Amino acid sequence: MTVHPSLQPYTDAATHSIEAIAELVKPLPEREWNRRTPCPGWSVRDIVSHVIGMECEMLGDPRPIHTLPRDLYHVQSDFARYMEMQVDVRRHHTSPEITAELEYVLIRRARQIRNESRSPETKVRAPLGAEQTLETALNLRAFDVWVHEQDLRTTLGQPGNLDSPGALITRDMLLLGLPKVVAKGAGAPANSAVVFDVHGPVEFLRTVRVDAEGRGSIDGAPSLGPAVTLSLDWETYVRLACGRVRHAAVADRIKVEGDQELATAILDNFTVTP
Repeated sequence: MTVHPSLQPYTDAATHSIEAIAELVKPLPEREWNRRTPCPGWSVRDIVSHVIGMECEMLGDPRPIHTLPRDLYHVQSDFARYMEMQVDVRRHHTSPEITAELEYVLIRRARQIRNESRSPETKVRAPLGAEQTLETALNLRAFDVWVHEQDLRTTLGQPGNLDSPGALITRDMLLLGLPKVVAKGAGAPANSAVVFDVHGPVEFLRTVRVDAEGRGSIDGAPSLGPAVTLSLDWETYVRLACGRVRHAAVADRIKVEGDQELATAILDNFTVTP
Protein backbone atom coordinates (compact mmCIF):
# COMPACT_ATOMS: atom_id res chain seq x y z
CA MET A 1 0.00 0.00 0.00
CA THR A 2 1.07 3.60 -0.52
CA VAL A 3 0.06 6.82 1.13
CA HIS A 4 -3.45 8.06 0.30
CA PRO A 5 -3.36 10.55 -2.63
CA SER A 6 -4.83 13.35 -0.52
CA LEU A 7 -2.02 12.91 2.01
CA GLN A 8 0.83 12.83 -0.51
CA PRO A 9 1.29 16.63 -0.75
CA TYR A 10 1.75 16.86 3.02
CA THR A 11 4.24 14.01 3.27
CA ASP A 12 6.19 15.32 0.27
CA ALA A 13 6.32 18.86 1.67
CA ALA A 14 7.39 17.76 5.14
CA THR A 15 10.08 15.46 3.77
CA HIS A 16 11.37 18.26 1.53
CA SER A 17 11.72 20.64 4.49
CA ILE A 18 13.28 18.11 6.86
CA GLU A 19 15.83 17.10 4.24
CA ALA A 20 16.62 20.80 3.74
CA ILE A 21 17.09 21.18 7.50
CA ALA A 22 19.46 18.21 7.53
CA GLU A 23 21.52 19.78 4.74
CA LEU A 24 21.62 23.13 6.55
CA VAL A 25 22.87 21.82 9.89
CA LYS A 26 25.12 18.92 8.94
CA PRO A 27 28.19 21.10 8.13
CA LEU A 28 27.73 23.48 11.09
CA PRO A 29 30.55 23.72 13.65
CA GLU A 30 29.54 23.06 17.24
CA ARG A 31 29.47 26.76 18.18
CA GLU A 32 26.78 27.48 15.57
CA TRP A 33 24.35 25.08 17.19
CA ASN A 34 23.77 27.41 20.15
CA ARG A 35 22.86 30.46 18.06
CA ARG A 36 19.50 32.04 18.86
CA THR A 37 16.81 31.72 16.23
CA PRO A 38 13.68 33.82 15.61
CA CYS A 39 11.66 31.07 17.33
CA PRO A 40 11.26 32.40 20.89
CA GLY A 41 13.56 30.66 23.35
CA TRP A 42 15.00 28.18 20.89
CA SER A 43 18.49 27.79 19.47
CA VAL A 44 19.51 25.98 16.29
CA ARG A 45 20.01 22.85 18.41
CA ASP A 46 16.56 23.24 19.96
CA ILE A 47 14.78 23.52 16.62
CA VAL A 48 16.48 20.41 15.24
CA SER A 49 15.67 18.57 18.48
CA HIS A 50 12.04 19.64 18.14
CA VAL A 51 11.88 18.36 14.57
CA ILE A 52 13.36 15.02 15.66
CA GLY A 53 11.02 14.74 18.62
CA MET A 54 7.87 15.43 16.63
CA GLU A 55 8.94 12.96 13.94
CA CYS A 56 9.43 10.36 16.67
CA GLU A 57 5.88 11.04 17.85
CA MET A 58 4.59 10.57 14.30
CA LEU A 59 6.36 7.21 14.39
CA GLY A 60 4.50 6.31 17.58
CA ASP A 61 7.56 6.32 19.85
CA PRO A 62 6.85 6.81 23.57
CA ARG A 63 7.41 10.31 24.88
CA PRO A 64 10.48 10.82 27.07
CA ILE A 65 10.16 10.77 30.83
CA HIS A 66 11.77 14.05 31.72
CA THR A 67 11.32 16.95 34.15
CA LEU A 68 11.64 20.43 32.68
CA PRO A 69 13.68 23.12 34.45
CA ARG A 70 11.60 25.84 36.06
CA ASP A 71 13.52 28.76 34.56
CA LEU A 72 12.47 28.41 30.90
CA TYR A 73 10.92 31.84 30.40
CA HIS A 74 9.43 31.00 27.01
CA VAL A 75 7.42 28.06 28.38
CA GLN A 76 4.16 29.67 29.46
CA SER A 77 1.45 27.11 28.66
CA ASP A 78 0.68 23.41 28.77
CA PHE A 79 1.12 23.27 25.00
CA ALA A 80 4.55 24.89 25.26
CA ARG A 81 5.53 22.46 28.04
CA TYR A 82 4.47 19.56 25.85
CA MET A 83 6.62 20.80 22.97
CA GLU A 84 9.58 21.64 25.18
CA MET A 85 9.94 18.12 26.53
CA GLN A 86 11.41 16.67 23.32
CA VAL A 87 13.71 19.70 23.07
CA ASP A 88 15.05 19.87 26.61
CA VAL A 89 15.77 16.16 26.81
CA ARG A 90 18.27 16.63 23.95
CA ARG A 91 19.95 19.83 25.15
CA HIS A 92 23.02 17.93 26.38
CA HIS A 93 23.45 16.07 23.08
CA THR A 94 26.37 16.94 20.82
CA SER A 95 25.83 18.11 17.27
CA PRO A 96 27.06 14.79 15.78
CA GLU A 97 24.57 12.95 17.99
CA ILE A 98 21.72 15.17 16.87
CA THR A 99 22.57 15.02 13.17
CA ALA A 100 22.87 11.23 13.39
CA GLU A 101 19.49 10.99 15.11
CA LEU A 102 17.94 13.29 12.50
CA GLU A 103 19.28 11.13 9.66
CA TYR A 104 18.00 7.98 11.38
CA VAL A 105 14.54 9.38 11.99
CA LEU A 106 14.36 10.46 8.34
CA ILE A 107 15.05 6.88 7.28
CA ARG A 108 12.41 5.54 9.68
CA ARG A 109 9.79 8.06 8.56
CA ALA A 110 10.48 7.37 4.89
CA ARG A 111 9.85 3.69 5.55
CA GLN A 112 6.66 4.48 7.47
CA ILE A 113 5.38 6.73 4.67
CA ARG A 114 6.15 4.10 2.01
CA ASN A 115 4.07 1.58 3.93
CA GLU A 116 1.32 4.00 5.01
CA SER A 117 -2.10 2.45 4.38
CA ARG A 118 -4.26 4.39 6.83
CA SER A 119 -7.08 6.61 5.58
CA PRO A 120 -6.95 10.39 6.02
CA GLU A 121 -9.72 10.14 8.66
CA THR A 122 -7.78 7.74 10.90
CA LYS A 123 -7.43 9.14 14.41
CA VAL A 124 -3.84 9.55 15.67
CA ARG A 125 -2.16 11.00 18.72
CA ALA A 126 -2.17 14.78 19.14
CA PRO A 127 -0.47 16.98 21.77
CA LEU A 128 -1.71 16.87 25.36
CA GLY A 129 -3.39 13.50 25.00
CA ALA A 130 -5.86 14.65 22.35
CA GLU A 131 -6.60 13.01 19.02
CA GLN A 132 -6.65 14.36 15.49
CA THR A 133 -7.09 12.90 12.02
CA LEU A 134 -4.04 11.67 10.17
CA GLU A 135 -4.68 14.32 7.50
CA THR A 136 -4.67 17.10 10.09
CA ALA A 137 -1.50 15.72 11.69
CA LEU A 138 0.37 15.57 8.38
CA ASN A 139 -0.87 19.01 7.35
CA LEU A 140 0.34 20.51 10.62
CA ARG A 141 3.63 18.65 10.28
CA ALA A 142 4.34 20.10 6.83
CA PHE A 143 3.51 23.57 8.13
CA ASP A 144 5.63 23.22 11.26
CA VAL A 145 8.79 21.94 9.63
CA TRP A 146 8.69 24.54 6.84
CA VAL A 147 8.40 27.38 9.37
CA HIS A 148 11.32 25.94 11.36
CA GLU A 149 13.34 25.53 8.18
CA GLN A 150 12.86 29.27 7.64
CA ASP A 151 13.88 29.96 11.26
CA LEU A 152 17.16 28.18 10.58
CA ARG A 153 17.69 29.88 7.24
CA THR A 154 17.18 33.30 8.82
CA THR A 155 19.63 32.50 11.62
CA LEU A 156 22.28 31.05 9.31
CA GLY A 157 21.89 33.65 6.57
CA GLN A 158 20.93 31.05 3.97
CA PRO A 159 17.60 32.13 2.45
CA GLY A 160 15.72 29.69 0.26
CA ASN A 161 12.64 27.54 -0.33
CA LEU A 162 10.28 30.49 0.18
CA ASP A 163 8.09 29.04 -2.57
CA SER A 164 8.56 25.34 -1.84
CA PRO A 165 5.63 22.92 -1.32
CA GLY A 166 5.75 23.63 2.42
CA ALA A 167 5.39 27.35 1.75
CA LEU A 168 2.07 26.83 -0.03
CA ILE A 169 0.76 24.65 2.79
CA THR A 170 1.88 27.33 5.25
CA ARG A 171 0.06 30.01 3.27
CA ASP A 172 -3.20 28.09 3.52
CA MET A 173 -2.72 27.38 7.22
CA LEU A 174 -1.98 31.01 8.09
CA LEU A 175 -4.89 32.33 6.04
CA LEU A 176 -7.26 30.32 8.22
CA GLY A 177 -6.34 32.54 11.15
CA LEU A 178 -6.90 35.91 9.45
CA PRO A 179 -10.66 36.27 10.14
CA LYS A 180 -10.02 35.86 13.87
CA VAL A 181 -7.12 38.33 13.75
CA VAL A 182 -9.28 41.02 12.14
CA ALA A 183 -12.69 40.43 13.73
CA LYS A 184 -11.79 39.29 17.25
CA GLY A 185 -8.19 40.31 17.86
CA ALA A 186 -8.33 43.76 16.28
CA GLY A 187 -12.05 44.30 16.83
CA ALA A 188 -12.73 45.55 13.30
CA PRO A 189 -16.16 47.23 13.09
CA ALA A 190 -19.20 45.41 11.75
CA ASN A 191 -19.75 45.50 7.99
CA SER A 192 -16.13 46.40 7.29
CA ALA A 193 -13.47 44.82 5.11
CA VAL A 194 -9.69 44.51 5.36
CA VAL A 195 -7.52 43.62 2.37
CA PHE A 196 -4.18 41.78 2.54
CA ASP A 197 -2.01 42.15 -0.54
CA VAL A 198 1.03 39.87 -0.29
CA HIS A 199 3.79 39.82 -2.90
CA GLY A 200 7.03 37.94 -3.41
CA PRO A 201 7.76 34.22 -3.95
CA VAL A 202 4.21 33.46 -2.79
CA GLU A 203 1.61 36.00 -3.88
CA PHE A 204 -2.03 36.39 -2.94
CA LEU A 205 -4.76 38.94 -2.30
CA ARG A 206 -7.38 38.16 0.33
CA THR A 207 -10.23 40.15 1.86
CA VAL A 208 -11.45 39.60 5.39
CA ARG A 209 -15.06 40.73 5.76
CA VAL A 210 -16.71 41.37 9.10
CA ASP A 211 -20.48 40.91 9.06
CA ALA A 212 -23.17 42.71 11.04
CA GLU A 213 -22.70 40.32 13.99
CA GLY A 214 -18.94 40.88 14.08
CA ARG A 215 -18.01 37.52 12.54
CA GLY A 216 -15.10 37.40 10.13
CA SER A 217 -14.81 35.48 6.86
CA ILE A 218 -12.20 35.43 4.11
CA ASP A 219 -12.33 35.32 0.32
CA GLY A 220 -10.24 36.16 -2.72
CA ALA A 221 -12.48 38.90 -4.12
CA PRO A 222 -11.28 42.52 -3.90
CA SER A 223 -13.21 44.97 -1.77
CA LEU A 224 -14.40 48.41 -2.82
CA GLY A 225 -13.47 50.91 -0.14
CA PRO A 226 -11.89 48.62 2.48
CA ALA A 227 -11.28 50.02 5.94
CA VAL A 228 -7.62 48.97 5.68
CA THR A 229 -5.33 47.60 3.01
CA LEU A 230 -2.07 46.00 4.17
CA SER A 231 0.61 45.36 1.55
CA LEU A 232 3.68 43.36 2.51
CA ASP A 233 6.07 40.73 1.22
CA TRP A 234 5.57 37.01 1.83
CA GLU A 235 8.56 36.56 4.13
CA THR A 236 7.44 39.42 6.39
CA TYR A 237 3.89 38.06 6.42
CA VAL A 238 5.16 34.67 7.63
CA ARG A 239 7.41 36.18 10.29
CA LEU A 240 4.56 38.30 11.67
CA ALA A 241 1.94 35.53 11.56
CA CYS A 242 4.29 33.06 13.26
CA GLY A 243 5.32 35.48 16.01
CA ARG A 244 8.93 35.76 14.84
CA VAL A 245 9.00 39.56 14.75
CA ARG A 246 6.96 42.53 15.94
CA HIS A 247 5.54 44.82 13.29
CA ALA A 248 7.47 47.86 14.57
CA ALA A 249 10.69 46.09 13.61
CA VAL A 250 9.56 45.61 10.01
CA ALA A 251 7.50 48.77 9.53
CA ASP A 252 9.52 49.68 6.45
CA ARG A 253 8.30 46.48 4.76
CA ILE A 254 4.59 47.12 5.39
CA LYS A 255 2.46 49.59 3.44
CA VAL A 256 -0.73 50.68 5.20
CA GLU A 257 -3.67 52.41 3.54
CA GLY A 258 -6.82 53.45 5.38
CA ASP A 259 -7.62 53.44 9.09
CA GLN A 260 -4.22 53.62 10.81
CA GLU A 261 -5.59 52.76 14.26
CA LEU A 262 -7.31 49.61 12.97
CA ALA A 263 -4.20 48.67 10.99
CA THR A 264 -2.09 48.90 14.14
CA ALA A 265 -4.59 46.75 16.05
CA ILE A 266 -4.46 44.13 13.30
CA LEU A 267 -0.66 44.07 13.29
CA ASP A 268 -0.60 43.92 17.11
CA ASN A 269 -2.71 40.73 16.94
CA PHE A 270 -1.21 39.22 13.81
CA THR A 271 0.35 36.13 15.39
CA VAL A 272 -1.81 33.07 14.73
CA THR A 273 0.50 30.25 15.85
CA PRO A 274 0.45 28.92 19.44
